[in-house]
Amino acid sequence: MRYESESGDMSMALTGEALITRALMPFREPNFLRLRDIIQSADVSFTNAEMLFHDFEGSPAEESPGTFLRCDPRFLQDLKWLGIDIAACAINHAYDYSDVGVLVNKRNIDAAGIANAGTGRNLTMARAPAYLDTPKGRVALLSATDHVNVPAARAIEERPDSKGRPGANHIRVRWIYKVDAETFKALRQLDERLGFQKERDANRRGRFPQHRDVDTDTFFHFGPGIGSYDHWHQAGAMRIQLSDRIGRTSVVDEEDWRANLKWIEDARRMADWVMFSFHCGYKGVSPDYPVDHLVKCAHEAIDAGADVFIGHGPHRDQGIEIYKGKPIFYSIGDFILQNDTPEFQPAPSYDRYGLSMQHTPADFYFARSRNETVGQDIHKENWQSFVAQVRWEKRQLKEVKLHPIDLGMGSPMGQRGRPVLAESAVSDEILDRLQRCSDPFGTKIAKVGDGTGIVRVG
Repeated sequence: MRYESESGDMSMALTGEALITRALMPFREPNFLRLRDIIQSADVSFTNAEMLFHDFEGSPAEESPGTFLRCDPRFLQDLKWLGIDIAACAINHAYDYSDVGVLVNKRNIDAAGIANAGTGRNLTMARAPAYLDTPKGRVALLSATDHVNVPAARAIEERPDSKGRPGANHIRVRWIYKVDAETFKALRQLDERLGFQKERDANRRGRFPQHRDVDTDTFFHFGPGIGSYDHWHQAGAMRIQLSDRIGRTSVVDEEDWRANLKWIEDARRMADWVMFSFHCGYKGVSPDYPVDHLVKCAHEAIDAGADVFIGHGPHRDQGIEIYKGKPIFYSIGDFILQNDTPEFQPAPSYDRYGLSMQHTPADFYFARSRNETVGQDIHKENWQSFVAQVRWEKRQLKEVKLHPIDLGMGSPMGQRGRPVLAESAVSDEILDRLQRCSDPFGTKIAKVGDGTGIVRVG
């Protein structure tokens, strides 16, 4: 062989959501250092960068819900020390500190030498792949999210005569509500009597002529507004479809998704290995199962040329599927969970819980969790996950090995959140849960003696 990369061999270490706010390098527990060895041994090691790395250069997006995520940029070197060399950045928190935060975060991750994708100075740059050269070949990463905390988080494209807007590669999603014939007829009559249909027709003729969704005999919009993907954040206009059953399904905006597929196809030609990361904020029929559009997107991403699909967003593990010889991880849960130790929060965070200027960050975190009785603090699925080792030989998937990790649920705030390899009882619990989540996809996970799981790939 002229080049080592011609072998078609590759090993990947895939982790979940890195909500890091503290150092990693000082610690020396054997199960932590063994986890580090696993990550460092891979040819490429991935994480979802769920924190923004900056020194508060940007102003907070006042209307952003939840916790404003920020980490001191120096701890990027701790992720590098752990072995992380490529990261997804398209997350719902991407715009927590407005457009300056987007750009400074990306600049700091670049400076740390971690390849990253999913945000940029405009929509094209947010959609474009990041590339990482390894001895085993060039790796491309694409990163997208279907969930943003504020509409402004979606990057906007540039024009020759107008600047774009920094932000995330956001894929818009709408629900379609399926109803039987009797309900369909009643809702349509109510829609007409309340004058909503006339309002939508006026919008189509006036401000929104680009509106693509038209009412038919089996499909219509209920409520005010236009129900368009282009105005996904506006209230009203539910999409109603005639069906033989009551239910709902989620669909992605076709234009958004086609653009992402085009970039996957481009990366397929430009790189030896293609990874696609999807940060999903929508719930499926149960917490263990992915939402409809995520399954469809995972299959189509691989059809377009991705070698692996890495989902995250629910902060808990979901199923694994082997599709056409390629692995799909519908959600890898939390990898680092230190979202209760960011040093500061902006004023809107305190206002949300009725806290005054005299209250401190710990007051906010305890108010958010009601003294650790609600939220992530009481769900062990948020504190147990896995790191996946994916190994290829001659471009054929040979092995998917799962290493359960424990993030220290119940430990004091200053200790918990850092991953270590799980001990036997917790390891069994994680693998059993992964098996239940993976059963619908026909995936079988075998436990092996060292507390890991092996996904049967052939």
